[in-house]
Amino acid sequence: MNEPTSGSVLPIERQARNPIASLRVAIVGLGYVGLPLAVLAEERGHRVIGFDIDPIKTALLERRSASFLSEEEARVFKKSRMSITSDEGVMDAADVYVICVPTPVDERHEPDLRPVEAAASAVGRALRRGSLVILESTVNPGVCESAALPRLEKASGLKVERDFFFAHCPERVNPGDTYWTTRTIPRVVGGAGPMSLARAVDFYASLVEADIRPMKSLKEAEAVKMVENAFRDVNIAFVNELAMSFGRAGIDITHVIEGAATKPFSFMAHFPGCGVGGHCIPVDPYYLIRYGRENGFEHQFLKAARQVNNRMPIYTVDLLEEALGAQELGLSGTAVTLLGLAYKRDVPDMRGSPALAIREELARRGASVRTFDPFAIETSTARTLEEALQGSSAAVIATDHSMFRTLSPEDFIGYGVSVVIDGRNCLEKEAFVDAGLSYRGIGR
Repeated sequence: MNEPTSGSVLPIERQARNPIASLRVAIVGLGYVGLPLAVLAEERGHRVIGFDIDPIKTALLERRSASFLSEEEARVFKKSRMSITSDEGVMDAADVYVICVPTPVDERHEPDLRPVEAAASAVGRALRRGSLVILESTVNPGVCESAALPRLEKASGLKVERDFFFAHCPERVNPGDTYWTTRTIPRVVGGAGPMSLARAVDFYASLVEADIRPMKSLKEAEAVKMVENAFRDVNIAFVNELAMSFGRAGIDITHVIEGAATKPFSFMAHFPGCGVGGHCIPVDPYYLIRYGRENGFEHQFLKAARQVNNRMPIYTVDLLEEALGAQELGLSGTAVTLLGLAYKRDVPDMRGSPALAIREELARRGASVRTFDPFAIETSTARTLEEALQGSSAAVIATDHSMFRTLSPEDFIGYGVSVVIDGRNCLEKEAFVDAGLSYRGIGR
């Protein structure tokens, strides 16, 4: 087998030229990243063990129940024969271990590496000579070498590149996207050494139908994911700040962005909204900020972007209070319907959702809050849209679910709603204004 050249792109044709035998693969962490990867690995002919420390989750998954999988993934999972367990001992003797545990931040926005450290120690206790360990969890540069590898070596008594192999392939998951999936998204891989890199590239070539780019080091691979999400956070903060400014000047920011997007080069359209959610964009910049600080550098730009985006839920409630004030109504004691709890369209995922911050701010200001999300009924206070809107004076759209994007002015007027705050700019502004509703968007 020819070792990959650092910096080259390895096309999927490599898989056909260099197929690898069926491997015993242990996926550690069965959430939005790990479970789809486990399903794909089994579909590709590997023998899969799924491990998660949460026994309630593993009990549900043993019954092949997972609401966050796509329709295709759920169909394959129903027929799956993979072993799912919360028993650490079952992970012994795997050929490949893939760690897919969360990397959250605490209430002070400081990175919490305890899940990665615990998972590395657990894998280390099961590790055998010749096995490959891959960290997919999103971490800042240096974490693989300072946190994961030392725990693997200590728990196993083995040495990387001599006794076992280690690589980092940062996850790339886009919930709700039926085109860019675990199977089709290109990947980047960094290794602890040339043998680790080659083995990891071969493993991913057996899984994905996409290019695989080897990086020159673990730190480069770690940095790739940080840059991807910081790029989005900064650009979203830029248009959010423009939206707040243009909104005061009577300029529709959405029209401006659409106009700028006609330039065929050097512009990428990002759109404003009531906040940034998910487990990546509002989290990863903090990892990069801390990494810079540890190396004597302060990321002023990244910190400013986080401040702007973190404030958007409050700005959204400010818009509502302003619109109610124009009708000589106060927010305190007013019934307000919050439409959407998930952070993204047509998915149930509420991790880091700005809707939760909006709900908290509404309650803090004394509003009577009703919530409805068709993808998170169990967390909503209303079971139907009609129940949520009945008797409310105002509505805030926090998630642009397809169901909400088709709402007309009459859908609100019929229930007595007089104020609509479109936190995702997903409604036709002119139609709502012409119908006599008090409409506010984010920068429009």
